[in-house]
This record gives sequence, C-alpha cells and structure tokens, in this order.
Amino acid sequence: MLSVRTALITGASRGIGRSIAMELGRSGYQVAVNGLHEERIDAVVEAIRHEGGTAEGYCANVADPIEVTSMVEAVGARFGTIDVLIHNAGHLQDSKCQQMTDQEWKSVLDVHLSGAFYCIQRALPLMTPHGGDILLMTSTAGLMGSAGQVNYSSAKAGLLGMVWTLAAELRRNQIRINAVAPAALTDMTRPVIEHLRAKYAKRNESLPAFWQVGEADDVARFVGLLLKQRDPELTGEVFGVNGTQITYWQKPLPVLSVSGADAFFAEWKQREQKQYDSGEESQ
Repeated sequence: MLSVRTALITGASRGIGRSIAMELGRSGYQVAVNGLHEERIDAVVEAIRHEGGTAEGYCANVADPIEVTSMVEAVGARFGTIDVLIHNAGHLQDSKCQQMTDQEWKSVLDVHLSGAFYCIQRALPLMTPHGGDILLMTSTAGLMGSAGQVNYSSAKAGLLGMVWTLAAELRRNQIRINAVAPAALTDMTRPVIEHLRAKYAKRNESLPAFWQVGEADDVARFVGLLLKQRDPELTGEVFGVNGTQITYWQKPLPVLSVSGADAFFAEWKQREQKQYDSGEESQ
C-alpha cells in the first residue's frame, strides 16, 4: 500500500493555489494550506475536509524567513514529512521602471523569488530522505518580459534559474523540480485583464489571444497529472498552462556564436537582412 503523501502549498487561500489544494485533497494528499489571512485559510481547509480530505492551515508570510522556518517545522511536526512543495504565493506591484519605488521592487522579489528560496531550503530536510517534487509558479512575464512589470518579470525569470540549477543539484536526492507558467483568471490577474479589456474596447479591438486565459482549475488539473508522472528524468522543465492548452518551454539555447566581435556584428547584420527579406517576400 502506498503511503499518504503530504503537499505544502504556499499562497493556497485563493486563486490557483486554492484550486491546486482542492485538487490534491481530492487525490488523497495531506494538504498544508499556506496563506496570509486566517479566515481564507480556514475556508480552504474546511472545503478540503468537507470533501473527505485531510488538511491543516498555516498562516505565514513567505517573504519572512523566520515565519517560513516556523511553518515548515509545524508541517513536519503534524505530518512528519513533505513530499510535494508548491510555491504559488505572489502579488503584484506594477509600475514602469522609472516610477517604481524601491519598496515595490523589493516586495515582489521578496515574495516570489526569496520566498521560493526560503521554502525550498527549509523543506529540503523533510524531503531528502525519500525524494519528492517541487513546483514553482513562474509566468510568461519571466520567459518573455512584460512592460510595466519589471519587478514581477525579474522575479519570475529568477525562478527559472532556480529550477535549472536545483534540477541538477537535487537529482541525486530523487527530488524533481519543475516550473509552471499559468495563465488563468484569478484575483491577482483579473484587474490587469479587465484594464486591458477596457483599453482595447475603446479602440474597438478584441482582447489579444495572449490575454484570453483559462481557469485556475485547469492549472490544478495539470499539476495533479504532472505529479502522477513518476519519470525521474522529468525535472528542470517549464510548462505553460492556459485552459486546456499546454506549452512546453525549452531551456534557452545559443542561436549564434561567432569568433570575434567584428565578425559577430557582420554576421548579425546579415542575419537581420535575411529576416527582413524573408518578411518582405511573405507580404
């Protein structure tokens, strides 16, 4: 008989985190629900228990290493182990770079990037004896950039470096780490999408396909299936989830390597000219 697995999910009191917590609760996981607001945490815990699952709530700010330490210790004391760690906690402080305050920059990196580090580092002692899974929620903003979100884009890009580094570092411990770039309508994304929808409506234009997103439950279903895949080589990967559309993002690879700066820029100009000529022909 397989032992019951324990999953710690940060930012699980609403949105994508809540959907993942509910999905794993239905799948038989013992779910440690993290958030910042006791009432919201309790509501998710009760919802999981109502469906016959096992859950406990842990109110902690992942940007605070002391609170993360206490939370992980409490999860270990209650469940004995952590088999799955999902870092989903996040928030937005959008602004153009020139107007962004130091606090807006720092607060977003503290939650998304430093929070991931604190949670992983503290959870590893409860994972290394038996292996497990770590999932980090990144974003297309981290993969492609997003104007007006330099703090968020930088934090999410940092998570990719964390995934690629720790995939190699933790392989011998049978710990897999992957990233998911979700596109879903949540409390965090709704204001941005509604703003853009109104903006394009004024131009009598439809919302670009990039911003036509799925639901949080779509992301949760993918996460549930990803965790069921037992391939030990399924690590260090990045997956995009938008509704039922799943995208696999490859690790960046060099596309041009030339000896010497002069030769490089000569080749660069030829490359640009070829792309321009190709565009002209297709018109």
